[in-house]
Amino acid sequence: MEKESRNQAQLKENEAIAMRVSARSMALNIVLTAFKLVAGIVAHSGAMISDAIHSASDVISTIIVMIGVKMAGKAPDRNHPYGHDRFECVASIVLSVMLGLTGAAIGIEGLRNIVGSSYLHLTVPGKLALAAAVISIVTKEGMFWYTRINAKKIRSSALMADAWHHRSDALSSIGSFVGILGARLGFPIMDPLASVIISFFILKAAFDIFLDAISKMTDHACSDPVVNALRKTILAVPGVEGIDSLKTRDFGSMIYVDVEIQAEGSLTLYEAHDIAQQVHDDIEQDFPNVKHCMVHVNPA
Repeated sequence: MEKESRNQAQLKENEAIAMRVSARSMALNIVLTAFKLVAGIVAHSGAMISDAIHSASDVISTIIVMIGVKMAGKAPDRNHPYGHDRFECVASIVLSVMLGLTGAAIGIEGLRNIVGSSYLHLTVPGKLALAAAVISIVTKEGMFWYTRINAKKIRSSALMADAWHHRSDALSSIGSFVGILGARLGFPIMDPLASVIISFFILKAAFDIFLDAISKMTDHACSDPVVNALRKTILAVPGVEGIDSLKTRDFGSMIYVDVEIQAEGSLTLYEAHDIAQQVHDDIEQDFPNVKHCMVHVNPA
């Protein structure tokens, strides 16, 4: 009961951090989207308008992240006795699909302009578009690191997905800068070509986010360093003579552990239970993200 209360308190704290980061990201994205859209229209840059659309999708993705984190923070109930942690993964999957559709739309529009030679009639982008691209690169890269640091702190897959959304936006702004500069130097094809390049960055980010979310939805085992650290903690408990089985799985931002340990066969049930309880307690103490730990004792 005490462990469940601690877990719930930790989830609420993580939720508060995620909400704060997301609110700041959303506010900055709204301002950045408006600025890039105006710059793209005034400076006649298709690449910058595409970049603005990408930033607008960031606003929507952040809303999805906030909903996912809010749902994941709900306490266990009769229909979800193990909690709601996987709602974060659901949010990540929805985000990846949205991001992929955005990237595809931008790429198709860029290809249409190239194939149809529409770029020959495009107005040369103005200096404002270049300035907007530089501002976007610096801002979005800063947002990426800020969101990433907090996502790792609270082990939030949805927030990490949003961080990579910021990074893809920074990369797309680099593509915009190159395209706009090329168009101003007398190569108008560079502007729509930049939109195509931007789309590849966005699609790559969407694919990586999707794979990470699916991995956590399908009970993927923890990484080798985490498993090795668990083994070290278990074997350090007095009375544990070996490990017959150690299974781990990611459950949203939390970890589930099932372990079978070896102990002296002549021990009483009380003594064997005390050893198992110590293993259980040490694992939960050393690994705060372990939500559930099951220990079974086999005679050595």
